[in-house]
Amino acid sequence: MATVAIIGLGYVGLPLALSFIKNGHTVYGIDTDEKKIHSIKQGCSYISDVKDEDLRSQRVINHFRVDVSYSVVEKAEAIILCVPTPLKEDRTPNITYIENAVRSCLPYLRKGQLMILESSTYPGTTEEIILPLILEKGLIVGKDFYVAYSPERVDPGQRNYLPEKIPKIIGGVTEKCTKKTQALYETVFQKVVPVSSPKAAEMAKLLENAQRLINISFMNEMAMICEKMNLDPWEIIEACKTKPFGFVPYEPGIGAGGHCIPVDPIFLRWKAKTLGEEIKMIETAEEINEKMPEYIVRKVTFSLTKPISKAKLFIIGVTYKRDVNDIRESKAIDIINRFIEFGATVTYHDPFVPQLKIGNHLLHSDAITENRLRESDCTLILSDHQNLPYDFIRQYARLVFDPKNALKKNSHQIDY
Repeated sequence: MATVAIIGLGYVGLPLALSFIKNGHTVYGIDTDEKKIHSIKQGCSYISDVKDEDLRSQRVINHFRVDVSYSVVEKAEAIILCVPTPLKEDRTPNITYIENAVRSCLPYLRKGQLMILESSTYPGTTEEIILPLILEKGLIVGKDFYVAYSPERVDPGQRNYLPEKIPKIIGGVTEKCTKKTQALYETVFQKVVPVSSPKAAEMAKLLENAQRLINISFMNEMAMICEKMNLDPWEIIEACKTKPFGFVPYEPGIGAGGHCIPVDPIFLRWKAKTLGEEIKMIETAEEINEKMPEYIVRKVTFSLTKPISKAKLFIIGVTYKRDVNDIRESKAIDIINRFIEFGATVTYHDPFVPQLKIGNHLLHSDAITENRLRESDCTLILSDHQNLPYDFIRQYARLVFDPKNALKKNSHQIDY
């Protein structure tokens, strides 16, 4: 089995490392965040999808070495990059994490190694950014060094699919690069899907997430129209789901969040503009997604019997989706921030986020109690985590704003 270096031990890199270890490989994990390194060494997970006991198993203890130093790259047969790819303030791709990771690897690269980029990015990144850096080292890609792209496909909080069961798309710079990557990933993943190039694999990732953003934004827009017509969008969706073909159900909510869905399509839109093209559907979807917090705040404000500046609001769930501890790009955070700016008193409960910093305000997760629900002018369910007392909320909250339809979906005691 191979020795693999995984750079970036976040929501993608850490589960990937455990998958490789589970299948017999030795993994060197590298992350510049010393807190993460310390947590792993202590057997304490900082990711909701990874349990402490996963890090404390004897196999992991024996085959997982973590450090902030890149020197271990020299020992690896394969190097997998799982670093962040955020947007800059001007909404253009920030690929400095990729560049810095590859540059940090350069002193330790040697002939025969395989480097795979898994970070979501715009089509062309692998060949335009990574290849020139490898050439600086004097290595010839496809002959004595191998480079490929394989998009991560993790779905945090999703319990139905183990990482190894999700088909793995790969695209090498050369045919030999693809074969090397396939040989490695077939030891971990049940199905590997080779495509013609890294750019094709990069594009596949963006197409997947652009489609999701467009459909989610469309459903949110339809929910707003339903409200204008005094219709329940959830009733309409359930009716549409009875059609055995054609209709694909998406749920309305407060807007798409997380690092992928609201970000990846912007990579694609940016790339299209560099080619003199526009993707108007992505632009429209992005516009709808960005205005959702304002819409939610306005709707709640009009529902109150007092000015928003004097209101007490209780937020249930602040993460971008259910059952994760990730607040990146969470629309709940935007909504809370707007309420605070308008002078409202905001408290929250989230079992995955014990404390939350909003501007200069440090909030702590409060228990869901009868008193808290009764004293709040409105209780908002913004992330529908499982195992929350939804019937209890329904019973004691003075006013509930439930864009996730959590009360109906999770009720076992009350008929609606």
